[in-house]
Amino acid sequence: MKTWQEDQFLALLTAKCEHELFKMIISLARDLDFDYCAYGVRIPLSVTQPKIVMFNNYSTAWQKRYQKENYLAVDPTVQHSIRSSKPIIWSDQLFAHAREFWEDARSFGLNVGCAQSSKNTSRCMVGMLSLARSAESISDVEIQDKKLKIAWLTQMAHMGMSQLLTEKMMPNTEGILSDREIEVLRWTADGKVSAEISDILNISDRTVNFHIGNAMLKLDAPNKTAAVIRAAILGLLY
Repeated sequence: MKTWQEDQFLALLTAKCEHELFKMIISLARDLDFDYCAYGVRIPLSVTQPKIVMFNNYSTAWQKRYQKENYLAVDPTVQHSIRSSKPIIWSDQLFAHAREFWEDARSFGLNVGCAQSSKNTSRCMVGMLSLARSAESISDVEIQDKKLKIAWLTQMAHMGMSQLLTEKMMPNTEGILSDREIEVLRWTADGKVSAEISDILNISDRTVNFHIGNAMLKLDAPNKTAAVIRAAILGLLY
């Protein structure tokens, strides 16, 4: 007899676009007795200005309100997801420092919910799945019964969305740097200066700087520090 996860696994992985995938996630959220769900992913195209992509089935009025008031900046579930992958239940304590946001959300029927994040380490992409409903608080029994399914759905949502969005939004990095350029940047990331890298790799100091210069040019980075950071963001140093 197939498990709930096995029944849905193939369908989620064969979604042709992010919108088709999210429709499946909505359906699975309803199987878990949550009327609403939201998935957001933080794509680090830039360290200072990461791209945030969001999907949800909340009311249009709440979506507009959330955007107008810039609630993304104060939403404690978002702040939690960046720091931790542990699931979190909505509560007065969680929203203690965002009372206006919490009261506003409840006025739109978002009274009960939970959230959990997942991270793609090779791309530094952080995603968060939120599940919500208007009534019936989440009991300890329900959490124990559904926590594995929620964790599984969070992982699958992030796996699928990461793959689909990476293809569209992240630059194609295949072959962008040579093996030697990557090696030099790795040692630079570890704090080694050109002379030290020269000794480690048994090449000249001039050759080290040549590779760093090439990497900066290919990555459109103004200096070697920026080149290392951009290479790490693009998953080239792992």
